[in-house]
Amino acid sequence: MDTAPLTHRDATPADTDTLVALIESAYRGDSSRAGWTTEADILHGQRTDPKGVLAVIESTAGRLLVFERDGGTVACCQLEHRGEVAYFGMFAVRPTAQGGGLGKQIMAAAERVAQETWGVSEMQMTVISVREELIAWYERRGYRRTGKMTPFPYGDDRFGIPQRDDLEFELLVKTLG
Repeated sequence: MDTAPLTHRDATPADTDTLVALIESAYRGDSSRAGWTTEADILHGQRTDPKGVLAVIESTAGRLLVFERDGGTVACCQLEHRGEVAYFGMFAVRPTAQGGGLGKQIMAAAERVAQETWGVSEMQMTVISVREELIAWYERRGYRRTGKMTPFPYGDDRFGIPQRDDLEFELLVKTLG
């Protein structure tokens, strides 16, 4: 586990290409197999694109946090203010940095930022329901499954090319504070 200080800041448009590469490497293609968060067996194609990342960076409803260590980008996550709750998304950790506790640190920082920035008492996220190992990891962080499902956007290649026909998103929630 790396002991160099982990810092975070708000992403800027200049970070777009770096963040697209990070997100893609954490979830898609052979590079994602270096970590445990890969979706390479259930989705091919892209996870995001520069337009999608830039839209999150420029959104007035939220923030895209960049986490850095030793001058390099190691992770990112989106926080979006949705009234009484915050939404957590676009979470990516460099595959070679996964498994050493970095994700836990980032989750804790994101929850703290959401509380301090917006005074929210709940964090929400959606996770592809067949990602049992990932959902179990979130449950160990205090998130709970709600059973509320939304359809996967089949036919919209901006989100990837599904390799199975049973994909949907489940809402996970955590009470903060």
